[in-house]
Amino acid sequence: MKKPFLPQFICCLVLGWLPFLSMAQDWPAKAVRIVVPYPAGGGVDAAARLVAQHLSSVLAQSVVVDPKPGGGTVIGAEMVSRAAPDGYTFLLTGGSTMSLLPLTHPGKLPFDPLLDFVPVGMVSRLPFFLITAPTNNYNSLKDLMTDAKSKPGRLPYASNGIGSMGHVGTAMLMQSAGVDMIHVPYQGFPPAISDLVTGRVSMVMADLAPVKGQIQAGTLRALAVASPQRSRFMPEIPTLAEAGYPGIEFEIWMGLYAPAKTPASIVNRMSQELRKYLEMPSTREAFAKLGHETDAAGPEIVKQRIESELKQMLPVVKAAGLSNK
Repeated sequence: MKKPFLPQFICCLVLGWLPFLSMAQDWPAKAVRIVVPYPAGGGVDAAARLVAQHLSSVLAQSVVVDPKPGGGTVIGAEMVSRAAPDGYTFLLTGGSTMSLLPLTHPGKLPFDPLLDFVPVGMVSRLPFFLITAPTNNYNSLKDLMTDAKSKPGRLPYASNGIGSMGHVGTAMLMQSAGVDMIHVPYQGFPPAISDLVTGRVSMVMADLAPVKGQIQAGTLRALAVASPQRSRFMPEIPTLAEAGYPGIEFEIWMGLYAPAKTPASIVNRMSQELRKYLEMPSTREAFAKLGHETDAAGPEIVKQRIESELKQMLPVVKAAGLSNK
């Protein structure tokens, strides 16, 4: 007489899951790594180290930050996507990794942002400002756009690289305003800012980190902020909507991710600890010194934001010819 199949199946299923259940229960039993796909010493690296320091104390295990720059964040992201889903490797990266790279490199990325990662939670947001120099004689964003309309295809603007968030954000504004400007890409913000100060380019879209000092010194001027609300860092600067260009909301944001198939109990624990930390007033002030607004939104919000931005930026990327097929 044949033995019932169902009990054998259930037994095999349970035995197959035992290693994962044990791993989740014992976690963390060794150091946890947060991969940052940017150079050490930058704003994202600094934010990651604040998070790691707190997690080290609450998890009673060392949490280390591992900078893996290169490939426009692809190298670090791919490393985490291929890491064992055991709760010992995480990724802290900007929204551009998940929302923009799939559009500018369709079918060419070694990872899928929605399939190869599981969001742990938001970390922070960095408002993007439209910056000019007093030498350009623009006192408002409308002044700049009016000048651009009078000189179609002649007024240059800078970005920190082709296909960067600053490039795409400016393209969104130009499409909305119906203007045509010349894109001048740079290898990062420092050389772009240098040429902006001297008047070689008319504007750049950037977060505060590379420009705040010069704005305070009067060598640069902020015309608008691209976030939904005014920034508490510079509350006197109007939003794009207030400046006459509604419907455009754009900001850099950071999220924490684990490799897909990481046990839910581990992801949930990390998510809870991250949220508690980001909701502390002391954390908010520590991040403010980096030019970041803390954001304690959970995994579902991260996923929704990725999906929303993929749809929002697709027509902009196509119109600007940024799709690298």
